[in-house]
Amino acid sequence: MPVPRRVKDFIDISEYTSLDDLIRYLKTIRDNLPPEHQAELKIRGDDVFGRRLTISYFREQTAEELEIESKYGDTDGASIEELRRKLDDVPFRLGKANNG
Repeated sequence: MPVPRRVKDFIDISEYTSLDDLIRYLKTIRDNLPPEHQAELKIRGDDVFGRRLTISYFREQTAEELEIESKYGDTDGASIEELRRKLDDVPFRLGKANNG
């Protein structure tokens, strides 16, 4: 059974927020974080583009994200090493491309 992947998600709070609103937002965010979230709070940005508080946390993938990943993911269970060996077997010739 495959191990479920976790996704790092972000919540931004602009610098133009009152202290009371900020406290309320942070409490609401904290109360709604998933288990084992490992949340972090950082100040990001600069004087040109503005600053913001960014909360990053981990969550499980949604069903939609899993479906999309399964379309593009490895379907035959090949590891990175197996794929590397397959690529090493592809013939390569130096020279001009064939403009056929």
